[in-house]
Amino acid sequence: EARGAARMWCKAMASSVSSQAFFVKGRSSSPSSSTSSSPSSSTSSSVSRTRTRTRTRRTMRRRALEPKLDYTSAFAPSTVANLGPGFDLLGCAVEGRGDTVAAKPMEVSASSTNLEDRVLIERIEGDLGRLTLESKSNCAGIAAIETLRLMERECGPLAKGAGVSLDLEKGLPLGSGLGSSAASAAAAAMATNVLFGSPLPKAKLVEAGIVSEAAVSGYHADNIAPAVLGGFILVKSTEPLVLQQLDCPSDLWFVVVTPVFEAPTKKMRAVLPKEVSMQLHIENTGACGELLLGIVQGDIQSIGHGLNSDTIIEPTRAPLIPGFSAVKGAAIDAGALGCTISGAGPTAVAVVGSKEDGRAVLSAMKEAFKSEGSLEIQYADVVKLCKEGAKTV
Repeated sequence: EARGAARMWCKAMASSVSSQAFFVKGRSSSPSSSTSSSPSSSTSSSVSRTRTRTRTRRTMRRRALEPKLDYTSAFAPSTVANLGPGFDLLGCAVEGRGDTVAAKPMEVSASSTNLEDRVLIERIEGDLGRLTLESKSNCAGIAAIETLRLMERECGPLAKGAGVSLDLEKGLPLGSGLGSSAASAAAAAMATNVLFGSPLPKAKLVEAGIVSEAAVSGYHADNIAPAVLGGFILVKSTEPLVLQQLDCPSDLWFVVVTPVFEAPTKKMRAVLPKEVSMQLHIENTGACGELLLGIVQGDIQSIGHGLNSDTIIEPTRAPLIPGFSAVKGAAIDAGALGCTISGAGPTAVAVVGSKEDGRAVLSAMKEAFKSEGSLEIQYADVVKLCKEGAKTV
């Protein structure tokens, strides 16, 4: 009940900002979608039937979808989910590392009706041999399959024998808390869509990616949505899936430090409390509100303080990441405005006012992981907010 109340409060706060909303799955709840009881309703109904017949005729005349390019590739960035108190509600994309997927046409049997047979993963690099090439069990493969499914549902049938061959280049370590699976899914969905001439709008690709995420770590959009769309994303609803981009008028810098330690999302979600006290709920809701207002107002101090003040998720996960508490303290002492766990961890992320400030914080966080957590560092950088999300490269 506490989490539900927090979610409702955050939605109310975000509804007052003039940012772009995406009704990705399900029906929009906007006033224009409601049924009218005015005298003109019969006329509207007649016009609607005419338009429906017109759309039906157009559908019958539509050509089957087939690849428009011989080759394309897409890149999707790393993401920071939760941002402290915004568990499963907030996420953002950051520059730096990410995953790249190359796509090219592939011929399959003309008699094949199974979409899984239309996607082949030929090669994976950067995963140390840990990921499967089986498309229906791989994040990139699932996202490509679901993108084809969306094309058929929204745009028309696929041409007989039309398939997709993928190459995946992992730039993000597995189980790092930087949205590794989401980056693979976003890049694969983007590459597949572009290969067929981009019949789907970019926002629709989130729907394909979230199916992939659900198969790996659970049904949540706070990684896949920013990986596709970029910037800050508020998940206003998951059923139907309603997303809202939050425009931040300030330049933001993040310090990202990933130790050599794996924290699988499923494992880190399993330790979360099933119930929380009313007091913790109130404090966490206040922190989430401060974070949201900081984002839309461009108040870096509020962003940092809100991100730093999670009272529910971080206290549960922090003891499972060696040295994290010391890392957070070192970041604040070195000038960070706030520090928390990125996603499920083990990556620690801090907000700073400038790249120069970030260098000092970066050094302090790395040293704390080494000295207090006895962990080596596999990735560390000072990066900006990525506003574009998935893109062709």
